[in-house]
Amino acid sequence: MQATELRAEDRAELERLEESLWRAETRADYQVMNEVMAQDFFEFGRSGRIYERADTLSFCHRPTGAVLPFIDAVLPLPDLRIRLLNEDTAQVTYNSAVKYDGIVQHGRRSSIWSRTGRGWVLRFHQGTPWLP
Repeated sequence: MQATELRAEDRAELERLEESLWRAETRADYQVMNEVMAQDFFEFGRSGRIYERADTLSFCHRPTGAVLPFIDAVLPLPDLRIRLLNEDTAQVTYNSAVKYDGIVQHGRRSSIWSRTGRGWVLRFHQGTPWLP
């Protein structure tokens, strides 16, 4: 089965959604994150730690500066690419450059998004350390 062509509207929406995960005003908003993440969402963090949906949502209840160091991420996301895996599933890949305590850390990123009746939802994310 070959995936269909990604529509321009879907590409723009997936780019917007992925970048919203790196913006403090959306990442710290419980309602937004609750809607964006699928019920079975999980993540392999850049550190190697596994984050379940509840772990990620718990970040929304903490002071922004204490838990959201990614607010100093390079945007737009470098080398962002999107490909359809099937008609309702997309993979978004990009490189990240995020400043933590004054030190820039780089990563390779991959997200899996599913189209639902209410829009695209994030099913999975993985970050891998990378030295450019």
